[in-house]
Amino acid sequence: MSRKVKSAEEILREEVGEIRHLRKFERILIGVIAVAWALFQLSLASWLILDSTKTRAIHLAFAIVLLFLNIPIIKKPSGWLKKVVSLNKISILDYILAAVGAVAALYIMIAWEGLATRQGAPITIDIVAGLTILVLLLEATRRSIGPALTIIALVFTAYAFLGPYMPDVLAFKGVSLNKYLNQISLSTEGIYGIPLGVSASIVYLFVLLGAMLDKAGAGKFFIDLALSLLGRFKGGPAKAAIVASGLTGLVSGSSIANVVTTGTFTIPLMKKVGYPAKKAAAVEVAASTDGQIMPPIMGAAAFIIAEYVNVPYLEVVKAAAIPAFVSYTALFYVVHLEASKLGMKGLPREETPRFFATLKGGLHYLLPIVMLVYELVVLRHSPEKAAFNAILVLIAIIFVRGIRNGLKDKAVGLGKGFFEAVMTMCQGFIAGSRNMVAVALATASAGIIVGVVNMGIGGMITMIVEQLSGGSIFLLLFITAVASLLLGMGLPTTATYIVMASLTAPIIVEVGGLYGFFVPLMAAHLFCFYFGILADDTPPVGLASYAAAAIADSEPIPTGLQGFAYDMRTAIIPFFFVFNTDLILHNVFSWTQGILIFVMACFGAFAFASAVQGWYITKNKWYEIPFFLFACLVLFHPGSINEYLNIPESSRYFVYLIGLGVMGLIALEQKFRARRQTA
Repeated sequence: MSRKVKSAEEILREEVGEIRHLRKFERILIGVIAVAWALFQLSLASWLILDSTKTRAIHLAFAIVLLFLNIPIIKKPSGWLKKVVSLNKISILDYILAAVGAVAALYIMIAWEGLATRQGAPITIDIVAGLTILVLLLEATRRSIGPALTIIALVFTAYAFLGPYMPDVLAFKGVSLNKYLNQISLSTEGIYGIPLGVSASIVYLFVLLGAMLDKAGAGKFFIDLALSLLGRFKGGPAKAAIVASGLTGLVSGSSIANVVTTGTFTIPLMKKVGYPAKKAAAVEVAASTDGQIMPPIMGAAAFIIAEYVNVPYLEVVKAAAIPAFVSYTALFYVVHLEASKLGMKGLPREETPRFFATLKGGLHYLLPIVMLVYELVVLRHSPEKAAFNAILVLIAIIFVRGIRNGLKDKAVGLGKGFFEAVMTMCQGFIAGSRNMVAVALATASAGIIVGVVNMGIGGMITMIVEQLSGGSIFLLLFITAVASLLLGMGLPTTATYIVMASLTAPIIVEVGGLYGFFVPLMAAHLFCFYFGILADDTPPVGLASYAAAAIADSEPIPTGLQGFAYDMRTAIIPFFFVFNTDLILHNVFSWTQGILIFVMACFGAFAFASAVQGWYITKNKWYEIPFFLFACLVLFHPGSINEYLNIPESSRYFVYLIGLGVMGLIALEQKFRARRQTA
């Protein structure tokens, strides 16, 4: 069992960039750099004023330095490579790469005035600097998140140069080295583009807030609070895992980190009350994966959506709210069905924490989150200002708690209590910076792909995808979903979203328009975002599944398949909100209307879950499945049948009654059948 848990920890350590077992002075060096990065980002959010180019350059420089100091060229050397690659110290080569990478990343800031005057005509030093940052960024990305994104960026780069030699369908006019570097490395159209800008200005602060909450102990509080509420109900630990993962997802942009943080506690409890190891791990995977769609943070990609769609971030939160809460509510229903099928009970009262005692003991952890939501929703402050103020509240809480502990415990003392508070804050800074390395590098490398697409390839790709889809919006959505799942096997969510959104989101809107079907740009971007997230538990890769399987002592591939089966209720939601924009509250301004749409969508998700799980009141009969699916369609998209019934669009919500009636009739039939079986 210990070996398995270690594997989960190793997966998390690889994700946040902590592979080497370093010497003390090296750990101190990396810690100082990580803290410096945090202080720089906090300064930007408060008093330091820099233009966006300088901000992005410094942000990338910090990420590159930390990456090369943390992760060796080969993570698991074997054979003769063990003599060359050391995991116990930082090599001279990596010191050099870190230094050169930092200078190359900062070159656009240092030489910005000169680059602006010779736009399109770089001199030798520009070309050298541009090539250097390109090569080192791709290598850093390979070390951080694997080879997939690096390979994709290289394929797009090769295509930019080899376009004139491609077959007619794929032919492209091509670019020169000067034009390529000017676009990708020496301007804000490629590496230093919008994705890296969002990472530098907004995402870092939210990741830092999540890391500091975790170091302060909020993770355990969320788990205990969920168990105190739900632990004694049927399948209670699984339901608690969902709540805990959702709360953790509020401040975490990583499904893998979510699995390891909450799954270490919840998976053993699920197994204890009767869940098979595979299903216990799969529940945690499904809950943790959906943590990335939970407002207000929703992973780094949500902030990039706001930039691409050119709307306030709060509009993204509004659009994502109903799909996110429907997905989590449906997962509650799924685990309830599983518990019913297995005849399980909850935890004994003596093994569940007391709710009010738990809430009282950790109420202070909720203050930064309340502050964040208040600033975003009520005061309508910018995301960076809201996150900064929430961090200030959390820092104050950390110090008040440290000083109070020092005053209450004479063995600790005021000085030691203050020191412990400083160390907790610094640990949060270091964890936040390490968590951000992969995000910063992924957004910068994805910028290479976006930059190449903007050179003119985008129009050609649009034409090819249109031809593949045959002008069918249904087929186009299916192609986009499958491509996102395949890409997401090797890429983090943010990179998957950036690549797919830059390639297919405009096409979804365009193809819909060609056939008289309006698709809001927000819906197209959220569609790409959702399927990028779902890739985290898609076999055969699905790192979230590997982490959960390691904790549960189950097989990773079956765990991933089971997790994806649970996540099918999430996978159908993007298809529905493309065709029924009510689900993303497009042109919906009434609270009553919004609540009605949410409640009916929940029932639609319940109908779909019952069809997939094969259980409702009792085990389903095969002939009931079509009725469940029909109810799902009506409750998610009442407008799909109103024209067949000659019901005007303004009265489409009356169609909900048909879906509810179908579910009610199935429930009555199954109740009678269950009584006959027990009689």
